[in-house]
Amino acid sequence: MPQHQTPATRSATQTPAEAPAGNATENATENAAENAAEDATPAASGTFRNPLNPGPDPFLAYANGEYHLATTQGDGIRMWSAASLADLLAADPVTVWTDTDPSRDQHIWAPEFYQFGDRWYMYYTADDGVDEHHRLFVLESEGDDPRGPYHFKAKLEPPNHVDKFAIDPGILQHDGKLYLAYSGLNEYQHNGLNIAPMSNPYTVSGDAVPFDAAGGCPEVREGPAFLYRNGKTWMTYSACDTGKPDYQVWMMSLPEGADPLVRENWTQHDGALFSRNDEVGVYGPGHHTFFTSPDGTEDWIIYHAKNTSENTYTHRTTRAQPISWNEDGSPDLGRPLALGATLDLPSGDPGSGNYWINDDGRSSGEGTVTFEGDWNSGSGCATQCFWSDDHWSDEAGATATFTFTGTRIALLSVEDTGNGIAAISVDGGPEERVDFHGPIRTGETVHYLSPRLPAGEHTLTVRVTGERNGDSDGAFVSVDRAEVYTD
Repeated sequence: MPQHQTPATRSATQTPAEAPAGNATENATENAAENAAEDATPAASGTFRNPLNPGPDPFLAYANGEYHLATTQGDGIRMWSAASLADLLAADPVTVWTDTDPSRDQHIWAPEFYQFGDRWYMYYTADDGVDEHHRLFVLESEGDDPRGPYHFKAKLEPPNHVDKFAIDPGILQHDGKLYLAYSGLNEYQHNGLNIAPMSNPYTVSGDAVPFDAAGGCPEVREGPAFLYRNGKTWMTYSACDTGKPDYQVWMMSLPEGADPLVRENWTQHDGALFSRNDEVGVYGPGHHTFFTSPDGTEDWIIYHAKNTSENTYTHRTTRAQPISWNEDGSPDLGRPLALGATLDLPSGDPGSGNYWINDDGRSSGEGTVTFEGDWNSGSGCATQCFWSDDHWSDEAGATATFTFTGTRIALLSVEDTGNGIAAISVDGGPEERVDFHGPIRTGETVHYLSPRLPAGEHTLTVRVTGERNGDSDGAFVSVDRAEVYTD
């Protein structure tokens, strides 16, 4: 999240291309150009593509037969829920919390929610409009639904950290006890890792212990997350400023039976565990958590990353992929996969029948796209585009029409400094103006999500208006990928 920003530097931007189907955590896109030439049609019902959400700082839990996802929204806490991971992008958000207390009603970041007993507890950070005033808070649910309703329960402050900057609360569960882990002031970093004991899910019962965690850059250690396996607790965390392309994940470990409040009990692991993958255009992967597949047989990471190498807090989107385990018992997070890579759904996920339509007319389901007017096309965008190609036009009146069978469609395309305004309509209905301009170039940006539609065949038409906003130096509209939803 954006605090204590470092100056941005402008550089070339890239976004990733399509990867082959599969659930490997290694880089599966080295031969993207060759794959793009294939007429591949993966089984739509058992696969999905990222992003899952356009927001950063994700937390996900599986409960009551659904995935529940929250990301940083700033003005409140919203949750997206769906029976299949593939449907989260098209899910309608539910606002589970807003606040009227002026000391904590702004900059609401990084919500995490855990079930203890028959209640859910929502942990988050918020302030009064001043970043340095960020503090930690917890809500309690009225019942066993992670969507609430919630009521305010407590402010979380270790005795030695009263009224001091703190963000990114997470809960460590170790040997039957609870601990509050967070990022905040300590003698090592302004945003440094701290762990404090808790007597229950809403009460801090002792002083916080600061950690001098490694990280490859000096300024930030944040977003602690936990895995429990092979006789150890694994604490992963994000290092470097989240605006940088080098934002990355590091790790420490704690044996069973060891006191987590004794710093010497933790072992620091060398090097980044999860970091930028320039080959497929993924930058700044971090602020993550872990979840298990619905049948409990697989471990997954959910995280945010960017498809630009610029130092910016924008364009951090939520993605998920499976992880594995090394022979020594440590987690292997692999490498972040290309945005848009086709992955197998988590084991036990019922699937949804979702499918993609590429701008060249290929589709993994019942869909196609036709163009009228003057359009350019090519594969020069490489990792910036799905299947390494797109269409673009600035001719007023030029159209691209997707024909699809389903209940909803999302349009993902390039956003750029030379892009203009499109008019988008569904089934020939009223047009909605959508601005494709952005201050930096990024690909596979979600520009449009249709309303829910009756099941059946529909059309989505993108019309180039030839217009642009005052900051743009062109009126181009890009057409790249459509994601079709069938439930």
